[in-house]
Amino acid sequence: MPKVTLFNQNGSQVGEIELNESVFGIEPNQHVLFEAIVMQRASLRQGTHKVKNRSEVAGGGRKPWRQKGTGRARQGSIRSPQWRGGGTVFGPQPRSYSYKLPKKVRRLAIKSALSSKVLDENLIVLENLAFEAPKTKEFKAVLNNLSVEKKALVVTADLDENVALSARNIPGVTVVTADGINVLDVVGHDQLIMTKAAVEKVEEVLA
Repeated sequence: MPKVTLFNQNGSQVGEIELNESVFGIEPNQHVLFEAIVMQRASLRQGTHKVKNRSEVAGGGRKPWRQKGTGRARQGSIRSPQWRGGGTVFGPQPRSYSYKLPKKVRRLAIKSALSSKVLDENLIVLENLAFEAPKTKEFKAVLNNLSVEKKALVVTADLDENVALSARNIPGVTVVTADGINVLDVVGHDQLIMTKAAVEKVEEVLA
């Protein structure tokens, strides 16, 4: 079983924590990670693109010239696709880009993301994370105590407003609950900071 050091908010080591091997100690599956990231990014697309087809563009109520006798090609409307200002053929219409991967694949992806953080020694486990009031200064002090200088994802067991509000204005720091942990956030941040309670909650769900 993989073991990591347990820290307190002052950055001092207070012991070790054993992680569940089936969640934090598997061989990361890079292909599944890629598939999960593509799925999440696709779901984030707005899909509000829109062009007008020939039934939606303005004008073109009458035939531009008579059918025969002019020597020109026959035309029915000046808003046909071949005309300047005409409708667009097969252009993008509003749609959802989201799709779903099988549940087992999604679970393997988040396990792979968590295990890769352990392998790269980018997982920090905190004994507890709590503030009496929302204080960005105090949150920054915790990050300094833990020598966190890059983008960090902070995972708490449950929603703590003081923690969330304290981290809100710090660039590169994202706070999520154990229920909301996802592959894109884990992979998109350099370091993963989890509370002991959050680790237990994630293990309970994924093990």
